[in-house]
This record gives sequence, structure tokens and C-alpha cells, in this order.
Amino acid sequence: MGEITVLSETPLTMVELKEKLAKIEKRDKELNFRANKTKEYIANFSIKEKGIAELKKKLEELNIGRVKDRHIAKLIDLNPKDADSIKVILSGEALTLKEEDYNRILDVLQG
Repeated sequence: MGEITVLSETPLTMVELKEKLAKIEKRDKELNFRANKTKEYIANFSIKEKGIAELKKKLEELNIGRVKDRHIAKLIDLNPKDADSIKVILSGEALTLKEEDYNRILDVLQG
């Protein structure tokens, strides 16, 4: 098997991943084993598809320095309902935010 080189890594929300898989399936007529498993996994979640791009943009516009694209994707996918849930979601990361930042993120997520 040949050497595979990763050109770039871009965090995707489940909605974006679902769209990419649909494009690949349309192009290739079928998905490979891993892509099929991913599609099955995504099907187990209720995904709010409308407004994801706008939500992502609003979270990026908060300009909270340490919050990266992967954090934003995770927050959009899990859609926390309170500041404590945001803390739990981000607890696995080396990321500490002010209480004010958690509340700003929550305001954007709740619309």
C-alpha cells in the first residue's frame, strides 16, 4: 500500500460531513467501508441542518483567541444548552476561558 500524505486538516461539523459524504456517494455511486460506517454513525443523530454556516461564522466572529475551528465544530455538533455544558465539552482541551466568553458562546448557540 502506498504512502498517504495529508495535505490539510479541516474540522467539519456533522452537517458538513453529511454533505461531503452525499457528494462523494453521488460522484462515486457508492461509499467505501469507512465512509459507510461514518454515514451510519451520523444517521443516529438528529442534526439541525439549517443555519450551520451562519452559526459557524458568528462563533468565529466572537474572536475568542483560543477557540479554534475544531472547538467550534464540536460546539455546533453537541449544541450545549448552558455554560456548564460548554465547559464540559471543552474540558478535554487545554483551553481555559473567562465566564464572559462561555456566556457569549452560549448566546450565539441559542440564537
